[in-house]
Amino acid sequence: MRKKNNMMKKRFVLYALAGFCAFNLSKAQTYPQIVVNNQRFSDWNKDGKLQPYEDTRLSDYERINDLISRLSVDDKIHLLLGTGMVGFEMLKGFEAIDPKGVTIPSYLIPGSAGSTTPIDKWGVPAVIFTDGPAGVRISYKRKGETRTYYATGFPVGALISTTWDTELAKEVGNAIGDEALKYGSDIQLAPALNIIRNPLCGRNFEYFSEDPLIAGKFASAITQGIQKNGVGVSLKHFAANNSENNRMDLDVHLSQRALREIYLRGFEIAVKESNPATIMSSYNKINGTYTSASYDLLTTILRHEWGFKGAVITDWFGGYADVSAISDTSHDGISKDSYDEDIFAKQLHAGNDLLMPGTQVQFETLKKYIETKRLSIEDVNNCLRNVLEMIYKSPRVAGYVPTNNPDLKSHALLSRKAASEGMVLLKNEQGALPLNKGSKIALFGSGSYNIIAGGTGSGNVNKAYVISLPKGLEDNGYVIDKNLNQTYSQFVKEELAKTEELKKKLLAILPTLTQPTIKEKAIQNSAKENDIAIITIGREAGESGDRKIPDDFDLSEKEQNLISEVSKAFHQQNKKVVVIINSGSAIETSSWKDKVDAIVWASLPGQEGGYAITDVLSGAVNPSGKLTQTLPVKYTDVSSSSNFDGVPAEKPTDVSYKEGIYVGYRYFNTFNVIPSYEFGYGLSYTKFDYSEPVLSSAEFNQKLLISLKVKNTGSVEGKEVVQLYLSTPKGNIDKPSKELKGFAKTRVLKPGETQVVFFELQPKDLASFNPLASAWIADAGIYKIEFNSSLTNTKQVSNFTLPNKLIVEKVNNVLNNDLNFQDLKSNR
Repeated sequence: MRKKNNMMKKRFVLYALAGFCAFNLSKAQTYPQIVVNNQRFSDWNKDGKLQPYEDTRLSDYERINDLISRLSVDDKIHLLLGTGMVGFEMLKGFEAIDPKGVTIPSYLIPGSAGSTTPIDKWGVPAVIFTDGPAGVRISYKRKGETRTYYATGFPVGALISTTWDTELAKEVGNAIGDEALKYGSDIQLAPALNIIRNPLCGRNFEYFSEDPLIAGKFASAITQGIQKNGVGVSLKHFAANNSENNRMDLDVHLSQRALREIYLRGFEIAVKESNPATIMSSYNKINGTYTSASYDLLTTILRHEWGFKGAVITDWFGGYADVSAISDTSHDGISKDSYDEDIFAKQLHAGNDLLMPGTQVQFETLKKYIETKRLSIEDVNNCLRNVLEMIYKSPRVAGYVPTNNPDLKSHALLSRKAASEGMVLLKNEQGALPLNKGSKIALFGSGSYNIIAGGTGSGNVNKAYVISLPKGLEDNGYVIDKNLNQTYSQFVKEELAKTEELKKKLLAILPTLTQPTIKEKAIQNSAKENDIAIITIGREAGESGDRKIPDDFDLSEKEQNLISEVSKAFHQQNKKVVVIINSGSAIETSSWKDKVDAIVWASLPGQEGGYAITDVLSGAVNPSGKLTQTLPVKYTDVSSSSNFDGVPAEKPTDVSYKEGIYVGYRYFNTFNVIPSYEFGYGLSYTKFDYSEPVLSSAEFNQKLLISLKVKNTGSVEGKEVVQLYLSTPKGNIDKPSKELKGFAKTRVLKPGETQVVFFELQPKDLASFNPLASAWIADAGIYKIEFNSSLTNTKQVSNFTLPNKLIVEKVNNVLNNDLNFQDLKSNR
């Protein structure tokens, strides 16, 4: 007996050691499938052999199928549900997390978004999920500990994309993945890549662009970076989640063409290029069906057409009409009016594998549906395979022990670098920027004393600090007007104090700071005493609510007056005025931009914001960012302005995407609507020339390779973004005048230095989706290529021919518009 026990102990140690070594040798690869993590092996044969599900020499597929065959119905349902969420109904048997952090299950990280349900008797641990797109969202305080657990607050997605640098995005993803791993997370709920359809969407700051190519490429880069650490991602929110008002019950009506070309294309690129571990279904419905219960979306398209192999998880409480009806603080259990009892079975049948965060009602309903055969055990087992595959590939199952010690200093430097690389110089008259060294600066505007690092809600990060603009400037040798500093700092402090209680709520949307009254005489004195004025216009935004037009998209009366009065006083002294826009989504600029000398689009730059802005203002970093969303002259110029709010206005339940494929620059350019600042726009402190492009062939055959040279013809070093736009033959369907099909960013080029950049066009780049044929089709004819520094600033032109019509890809005829309205057409 002693000999048998010794043999069993040795075998356990060898398996554990093998798992540990393999994990450390190759974290980026699939982990060895061994259950350690302090879970006990429970089902040994009498002769001491492992059961198949425990045997790491077998494939995951074999082990998972063996485990599924042993699980009870209760075990299976538990594995398809999370354990619950703070303040809401929890699964029975799992402790609720006290909001003050008093009690918490040992397997959870304080502040994490949730977890799968651990099944101890089968050695299946809980897999932990953490928010979000701008960094790892966890609590910085833990009960009984004095140390803090801060994470790096990186620039938001809307700024990461304006770098047009996917390699830099991979670096950011890698740093986020490293922090997730070291803090004990298995799945990072990021990146978010919904299309910026309209400037008013509350979560635009999380998203990358109005263009699906940008969205897909940057989501792919972030995913590759995070998953390099062995931590999985959850691409979100799948799909057509482009507004926040009544998001739990909003039905999005749109054509199959608009869905495939605009709202699914970025997800398709990311799925095929980066193999994400999970995808998160969105809250909304598409053409009458919740996305989380749409078989056509989650199985027909995602799995069968795109080949997705990972797990699909719901957004938290996805499928409920009203999440407020679930709160334990106001209800005893869940209101039946908040959900359709069939929804949970429909979600599993559709291929939504994991229902988060998990509730007791879901458990009881699913058990009833299985027992009455309204939910097939085949559907349950199919979902189980995907969930267990996700668990088996997690750092937790690999035996990784969190160090809680990420390199926050190096990550802060990376955050600063990414922020400065993405800032866009919109205007720079008569060399207003860069600033002269040691300049005396008059900082105006409440925003100058309260840099907004990121948005609110699940996209927020508990970071150790945010570098203010005054600190950024002063630490780099600039002198700040003390009188203005004192006036504004005191005002901002008092205004922020009013929002302290609001900040404690996860989904709180903070009000935009108002402006103090600065007397005309004080402004005039400041103009005499200082060298230059800087005004910051800041905008808060967040999850669960959309922005407004007055005093948000449009500037407030006080902001307009401030710009006018400061500009008048400083121009009378022959001094310059600079405006910094600290917003993750578009604001109106045309009514005031001619009054000032320079404008910098700083977006929401993360915790190093003050330093990053100063890097650009000072010229330490030559701005190379380019807009990835159009800034319209006025809100009504936006193609979705008439239908964005949905109906009924007070609590929308339906929204119709009648603009079809004409979103962002596709609309502005095709319909000749002049924007304030166009897509792809951004200035530099230097200049660049492009050489004539070289094409691999005059005719397209399978693919087309293109190269051209970029030369710095200015007097300082800098980077350039080359944008490739394609105009296609008209064919049988309406098409935009041109579309972005590629981009390349140079390295830092010294004056006179040249770099060759390369592009590759694939068949699908030429194709449009034809709903009548259920296919992506490239029409025969001449294709025009523009190589631009922005949408309309064309530097070089070329063309090639496609001799014959090309049916690039046949797809399933699904998810058609249930209201049958006609999409906007250009008659081009």
